[in-house]
Amino acid sequence: QVQLVESGGGLVQAGGSLRLSCAASGRTFGDYDMDWFRQAPGKEREFVAAISWSGSRTAYADSVKGRFGISRDNAKNTVYLQMNSLKPEDTAVYYCAATKYPFRAAITTTESDFGSWGQGTQVTVSS
Repeated sequence: QVQLVESGGGLVQAGGSLRLSCAASGRTFGDYDMDWFRQAPGKEREFVAAISWSGSRTAYADSVKGRFGISRDNAKNTVYLQMNSLKPEDTAVYYCAATKYPFRAAITTTESDFGSWGQGTQVTVSS
């Protein structure tokens, strides 16, 4: 298991930016794909962005494509989510997650493929 701690959430006006961080500890961070998910009030948790263990592959939900960027620094055991041009509909609790198994051949967005989750960080975008 890996322990994940998110930070960087907060209150921002529409059109603004935030950068979320997810610090990992407990196992070899660089061997595992990392994803960001979010859950808005009254809604199911949804996929936001993914990055492969090597950082060479990324994927995004259509709703954030072109506005959000995912990256990782394996030397710092940290994954980031840069969020630009934020909209009120981006308001949610954001979670980072690490896959159960290392060295995946393909990115996954399926929650059951993830074995470790952070506690979440709140992002609120005001109109």
